Amino acid sequence: MRNNNISVNFSRYISEFFHDYAPNHLTHSDCTLKSYKDALTLYIQFLESKGITPSAFTKNCFERKNIEEWIRWLKDKRNCTPATCNVRLASIRVFLEFVGSRDISLMYLYQEAKAVKRQKCARKKVNGLTRDAVNEMLAAPDPTTKAGKRDLVFMILLYATAARLNEILSIKLNQLHIYAKKPYVNIVGKRGKIRTLFLLPRAISHIEKYIQDVHEHSTDAGAYLFYSRVGAKCTKITEPAMDKRLKKYAIDANKRCSDVPLNIHAHQFRHAKASHWIEDGLNVLQVSFLLGHANLATTMDYLDISIEAKSQAIATLESETDKSVSKKWKNSDGSLATFCGLKR
Repeated sequence: MRNNNISVNFSRYISEFFHDYAPNHLTHSDCTLKSYKDALTLYIQFLESKGITPSAFTKNCFERKNIEEWIRWLKDKRNCTPATCNVRLASIRVFLEFVGSRDISLMYLYQEAKAVKRQKCARKKVNGLTRDAVNEMLAAPDPTTKAGKRDLVFMILLYATAARLNEILSIKLNQLHIYAKKPYVNIVGKRGKIRTLFLLPRAISHIEKYIQDVHEHSTDAGAYLFYSRVGAKCTKITEPAMDKRLKKYAIDANKRCSDVPLNIHAHQFRHAKASHWIEDGLNVLQVSFLLGHANLATTMDYLDISIEAKSQAIATLESETDKSVSKKWKNSDGSLATFCGLKR
């Protein structure tokens, strides 16, 4: 009877996590919510493959040894890459942290999950967009149509703020302050964190005209800036819908600029802007703040240093800017230490 009660509790935790806690307190991103669900679904499939029945679904199922075995199962049975395994592990950790917040006696499960080693994987290179590619993408929409105006403002905001796709689509009219002395937009990031990003005059002129033409001076401050035509202004447009629009413009822009990838996605605007900020002289701390990264290490892993910056960095090495090279084999005392550049 006790095991049955524990099983029911864990089932309740899963339901509460997906239907209440995650969407209301963790993220508004459909992709992130899907990632949580996929990970837990795969974990349940793994437990079923071990013969775990509902009556045996207890806290022991989420202990470290089972999680490590699950990682091996993902790699061996499902051929998941190390990067995918790490994403799945992160989702399980988030769930177990939630479980621990509901029952303090189960917090040890989260601590054990944190101790599970991440898989080693090669750093995935995120390809951004060149400045020419950005310009061609911005030239692709037809500004004489409502859809074209919307898509142009959408891409301008993507690049101007370097915000995530869901952050841009979640912008409501009351988050825009285009008539302030220094116009800005409040972006709601992951876990509800708000960051303020200032907007330049070009972006403001497009946004202002878009609001006048599309929202027609709407007094509903809670309306979405980019709303769905089938759900009125209280429903934001979906991520797949905007992704489809971007790929449509990429086909046209690629004809004029080969730097535009045909499989373009919104995150490339974010990566491009971050790289361009670095090229224009912003330091990594400033870029980290603008991107909304909680950890500076994330920014360091995320950005690729520009070719010019690489050259400058290499040039700072000792003696790299000096063209004259001493003949080390002709040293003063003939010692090995001096030959190798090491002082005695």
